[in-house]
Amino acid sequence: MAAAARQGLGSHKKVVDLFYDVVSPYSWFGFEVLCRYRPIWNMELRFQPVFLGGIMKATGNQAPAMVPKKGQYMSKDLMRVAKFYQVPICLMKDFFGTVLEKGSLPAMRFVTAVDITEPQFLESVSRELWMRIWSRDEDVTQPESILAAAERAGLPLDKARKLLEMSTSSEVKNHLKAATDEAVRYGVFGLPSFVTHINDEPQLIFGSDRLELLGSLLGEKWLGPVPTSSKL
Repeated sequence: MAAAARQGLGSHKKVVDLFYDVVSPYSWFGFEVLCRYRPIWNMELRFQPVFLGGIMKATGNQAPAMVPKKGQYMSKDLMRVAKFYQVPICLMKDFFGTVLEKGSLPAMRFVTAVDITEPQFLESVSRELWMRIWSRDEDVTQPESILAAAERAGLPLDKARKLLEMSTSSEVKNHLKAATDEAVRYGVFGLPSFVTHINDEPQLIFGSDRLELLGSLLGEKWLGPVPTSSKL
């Protein structure tokens, strides 16, 4: 569903749309931190699954790992941020094969099918796919891998199989493309990206390290990446 259309008119909460792809570890950081802030900040958090590969192609961007020095830095940075944000990320054995060659298109089509028909499972399914690829270095492209993640997320197997079949349909493919195109129209060039509407104007924030700035736009206090451990 389009982010602008989903913003409830007259809602006292500010809507924050989180554009993400499970192939992006930094998206996982942003996802988990905003889930922690959902009961603290006066915001309505909307999950918006998109396809990072489509965004990169549309904007002429490239993965940081394609630049050797950035890739070397990223491997160290991920582990530092994972510890600071308390998200269980581990480095994978074959980054290029897993992220750049296999990618995430089957997974994100499945996530999109979940979003369309079983949105109550969207958060848990997304999290379990991140757990597979970024915590346990497991596949997220094969049907049995996606079904395993869905099962761990609590999605009944019969429904998961129907959604897996649905994920190859034109409806789902077009929905994911439309969501990705919408992100690009907002100016998104990488993930995670957050869009909130202040005085009817969309405000784009890029990166899981900009959540303090997002809080400022919302008029909310930043209490660190794990707010429950912070002193108010």
